[in-house]
Formats: sequence, structure tokens, C-alpha cells
Amino acid sequence: MTETLLINFLFLLFPVLMYVIFFENRVNRHNYKTLLFIFAAISMVLSMSFPIRLELGFIYDLRYIPFLLGSLFGGYAIAFPLYVILNLYRFIVGGDGIFLSLLFSTIVFIVVPLYSRRFLELEPVKRIQAAVVIAMTTTAFYLSTLALFYESLNREFWLSTAHLLTIYFLGTAIIMVIIEKIFSNIKVRERMMESERLNVISELSASISHEIRNPLTVTSGFLQLLTRSDSLGKNDRRYVDLSMQEVKRAETIVTDFLSLAKPQAENMVTSDLKAEADYVNNIMIPYAKMHRVDVNFSFSNTLETTFDRNQLKQTLINLYKNGVEAVEEGSRGKLDVSISSRDQKIVIRIEDNGRGMSREEIARIGKPYYSTKKEGTGLGMLMVFSTINKLGGRIKVDSEKGKGTVFTITIPVRKNPAEAGTKPS
Repeated sequence: MTETLLINFLFLLFPVLMYVIFFENRVNRHNYKTLLFIFAAISMVLSMSFPIRLELGFIYDLRYIPFLLGSLFGGYAIAFPLYVILNLYRFIVGGDGIFLSLLFSTIVFIVVPLYSRRFLELEPVKRIQAAVVIAMTTTAFYLSTLALFYESLNREFWLSTAHLLTIYFLGTAIIMVIIEKIFSNIKVRERMMESERLNVISELSASISHEIRNPLTVTSGFLQLLTRSDSLGKNDRRYVDLSMQEVKRAETIVTDFLSLAKPQAENMVTSDLKAEADYVNNIMIPYAKMHRVDVNFSFSNTLETTFDRNQLKQTLINLYKNGVEAVEEGSRGKLDVSISSRDQKIVIRIEDNGRGMSREEIARIGKPYYSTKKEGTGLGMLMVFSTINKLGGRIKVDSEKGKGTVFTITIPVRKNPAEAGTKPS
């Protein structure tokens, strides 16, 4: 009996190990549901192929661990096909207890995926604890139901119960620890790649921008002289005006690039962000009113950190502008901005009720030259990500089409000016 349970446990480990060996570097953590379904289905089928058979005629195994984890991580989209496979294969295996298995799996299918969204929002340690509690609860419920079919509970039943509960506890805990470690590794790798990319852009932006700005200044000066000439015809003057507009647009792009440069020593301050936030809020309220957007601002932060004042102001301005411009034209908008502190971190939260973004758009935000706006260059959000990265902070984006977007920025407290420009560990 114990040997069979341990074999079942190996069936649970096998897909996880296959993922680590062959797929961890290829699959995005936001797009893992196909593999989740395949691996969970394989584990279920293998576990059901080598069950423990009781004298009463009932059989049981560890099939509910992949079924539960698939339902928690994938919701109903994964739970439904797993539910179908579980019951079809259980019918093929045969034996007593088919109806009990169908009834129990139906209850799990209906109840557990309801918790999926909340489960995914938990911290890793709490996710592990929640998964273990759910697995133990469902197993205890299943065994209690199974006990009703016994006239008397013999030694075999209690021994099987003890073994099953122990394996379910350890199996769920170990599998969850491995899954969370996989997610952690993927996050670390993404952060390292993002940090390296932003640092390369930062190094190049200052030198290239200064070189480009010089010829742009000269060109702009000569174009301004041309506009004062009386010999220009109507069409020529129109061409000069268009050229002036394009030069100004080019200068705007260069300015955005300059904001990606490393923090400047003369702009470094240690502050609770109150002065910077008030400044940005005051200058952005008129812009928001022009777009019929109401701004609600609150400040309750008590922590201080070191940062480049100009870069942080520009970061807040870019986020304000994006929130305001996300509101559909002609509709009444709302922008909620709050700055608070939590767990020795400064938390900036900016929420709008605009058009929202799809999951694909969220994944691409902050990439060079990607923008959801028709005339956007994407450099504004690139600058936001670059600045927060220099501060060792994190940006979380939650959005839904037609319902708005929430940017949550967490910045760790740093008092040493020399640390502000270093890469996060």
C-alpha cells in the first residue's frame, strides 16, 4: 500500500521535473495553462492506473492532487477538461466507487475553481498553505464519505486513511514548493533581463540624445529664420511650418531619451515624495479637467527614500497623462492617485476608469516604441519602468478592457544616495 502511494507521488513529480528540464526557459509564466492542463492530466491518468484497492472493492489514489492544483491555478478553463478526463478514465478503470468518485469530483469541480482568482493573488507562502489546507480538507471529506459504506471501520481502513492523509499533505506541500520555486526563478530571470535591457538603454540614451540635439537645434534655428523671410511663398511657408512641427516632435523624443539617463547627483534628494507628488498633482489637474477627468489625490506616506527628483516627477507626470488619456473621448473620467507606505516600502497607486488593456498589451507595456496610443512613442512608459528599476522598485499592472487600469508601484526605502542608481539585487 505504501509502495503504491509512493509510486503515485512519483507520478506527480514526473511532469514537474519534465517542465523544469525542458520547458522552464521557454514558457512565459503568464501563458502556462496549456502545459498545466497536459501535465495535470498525465499525472491523473498515471495515478489512476496504479490505485490502491480496498477489500470493500473501492479504489483510491492521488489523482485529486493534480486535479485540485490544476483547478486552483487554471480556474474553470483547466478544471473542466480535467474533470471530464478524470471521470472518463475512472469509468474505464471500473470497480466499485465510480458513482462516489463522480459525485466527489463534481463537488470539487464546482467549488474549488471559485477560489482560483483569490488563490493566485496570495503571496507564495500563503498559496502553499492554502493548497495544503484545501487538499487535506477535500481528502478528509472524501474519506468520511467513503467510511459510510463500511459497516465497521477495520484496521485496513484506518491504516489506509493515515497513509493517504500523510501522502496528500506531503505531496501537495512538496509539489507546491517546487511550483512556487519555478515561478520565482522565472520572475528573477525576467527581472534580470529587464534590468539589463534598461541599463543598456540608459547608457546609450544620454550620449545619443546629446549628439542628436545639436543638429536639431541648428535646424530649428534656420527654420525660424526662414519663417521671417518675406520671399517665402504660401506653399513654401506651409512646408517650413510642417518641418518646424517635426523638429519639435523630434526634440520631444530626444527629451524622453534624456530622461532615461542615470540619476544626476545634483538632482538627488531624500524625501517622502510629498513635495514632488503635490507639484505633479497641481500641474496635472488642469490637464485632467481639459479631458473631463476628476483627480482624487491622497497622501499618507511616512517613509523617505533617495531618488532623482526630476526623474521621479517625470515618472508621475507620465502615469498621470496615461491615466487621463486612457479615458474614452466624450465620457466622464476618474483618476485616483494615492501614495502610502507598507512593509518598509512606499506604495504609489494610480487607478483610472479608462479603456483598459488586454493581457497581451500589459505584457508589452514598457517596451521601446510600444504604445497603446496612436501617436505615442512608448518612451514615456519606458522611462517609468527605467526610473522605478533604478530605485529597486516594482511595477504591477492590473487592467481589464473597458474597466480601467491600476498601476501599483512599490519602492523600497533607501537612504544612501549611492544606492539609488544601483541595480536591484
